[in-house]
Amino acid sequence: MGKDIGIDLGTASVLVYVKGKGIVLNEPSVVALDKNTGKLLKVGAEAQAMLGRTPGNIVAIRPLREGVISDYDMTERMLREFIHKVAGVSFFRPRVLICIPSGITEVEERAVVDAGIQAGARKVYLIEEPVAAAIGAGIDITQPDGHMVVDIGGGTADIAVISLSGVVESASIKIAGDQLNEAVVKYMRRKHNLLVGERTAEEMKKQIGCVFPKEEEETMDVKGRCLLTGLPKVVTVSSTEMMDAFEEPVERIMEAIHSVLERTPPELVADISTNGIVMTGGGSLVSGFDKLVTARTGIHAVIAEEAISCVALGTGKSLADLNSLQDGTMNISRRRQMN
Repeated sequence: MGKDIGIDLGTASVLVYVKGKGIVLNEPSVVALDKNTGKLLKVGAEAQAMLGRTPGNIVAIRPLREGVISDYDMTERMLREFIHKVAGVSFFRPRVLICIPSGITEVEERAVVDAGIQAGARKVYLIEEPVAAAIGAGIDITQPDGHMVVDIGGGTADIAVISLSGVVESASIKIAGDQLNEAVVKYMRRKHNLLVGERTAEEMKKQIGCVFPKEEEETMDVKGRCLLTGLPKVVTVSSTEMMDAFEEPVERIMEAIHSVLERTPPELVADISTNGIVMTGGGSLVSGFDKLVTARTGIHAVIAEEAISCVALGTGKSLADLNSLQDGTMNISRRRQMN
């Protein structure tokens, strides 16, 4: 038997789970290639170090945008490298379970399946992110009990109410970690006439970013290029300013959470107010996100223990279900509701 592999194919990073071993790989979803020859140079962390710093003939690209494949060829090559890294050269092609955002279209689903097969999988199954996140966070989703999961990744925020192993209500919006970074870049340009790169914005988000007032304000010196002089300049930015910068994307995420709650059957809303809201994904780690959700919904929100790897862990745990699937099943999350 070939090994079964679970892949959390994210906009920002790819996590790979191997049955019996746990998460064996966590690398950024970035590919670097030589433009002239089309040759793949680096994948993952080594390619990410090249983002925004490459000479003319080398391009570093992120083949997934907003949770879906934007460059099919590159995604397939990246997947092949990662599968090869974890499975080695084996005689058996592995079965692969890949995680997808809940708002994805059938065409986009097909693209993920095809990319997986081309990259060397024997069979590809799909599972929706919030379902995987719930399983990874240790929620028993088989019970007739409502749970709400808010998964904020790099490209998409997926909000879902889960009961009896299926998604009852969900929303998937293309606003998450990347959009928070973009908001910081725009804010710095508007407020300080300073041009900063995406990686600097990411650093600022991690170090001083917050969406709920902090008890003690934090500051950080940010280097960038002054738009007036064109020369390097250092500006001190505070965590309160970061709150202003994040305001718009964060509002959109809050609206999505609200609208899912509005559409949820009252019995399940009662369950959720008892069970609380579980937050997963790297985006949920921005300081104060759980406090903001609690304050705005009146429902206690907690950040899952291993927020970043929740989806990959849930995907890994779901590998056990592969043997019970009827043939022709693609999307595990939907299969459960049909039975």
